[in-house]
Amino acid sequence: MTAARQAIGAYGERCAVRHLVEAGLRVVARNWRCAHGEIDIIAWEGDVLAFCEVKTRRGDAFGTPAQAVVGSKSHRLRQLAVEWLRTSGAHPEEIRFDVVEVYAARRGRARVEHLRAAF
Repeated sequence: MTAARQAIGAYGERCAVRHLVEAGLRVVARNWRCAHGEIDIIAWEGDVLAFCEVKTRRGDAFGTPAQAVVGSKSHRLRQLAVEWLRTSGAHPEEIRFDVVEVYAARRGRARVEHLRAAF
C-alpha cells in the first residue's frame, strides 16, 4: 500500500471515530489486530457492540465505499469479531457489523455516513 493510500485511510479512520463519538458511541478499540487481520473500530452503542469497517473514498469512480466490503471481507470481519470476543472477555447481548463511509473533501470537512448492520 502506498503512503498516500495509508494517509487517506488513517484520515478516514480519524473522521469515522469523531463521527461515532459525536453520535454517542463509545469506542473501545481502534485498529485491533491479530494474526488473521484487523478490525478498524470496535464500539459500544448502548448494549450493542459494533464492529466497524471504515472505507474512505475521494470520489465515486469506483462506487460507494460500502460497495468495497465484498463477501470475503465481511466473512473475514465476522471471523475477526469472534476472535476479539474470545480474547476480550466481553459478552455483549447483541453484536452488529457496520460500515462507516468517509467521503474525503478537497476542502472542508469530510462527509461521513454510518451504515448500521451493513452486513
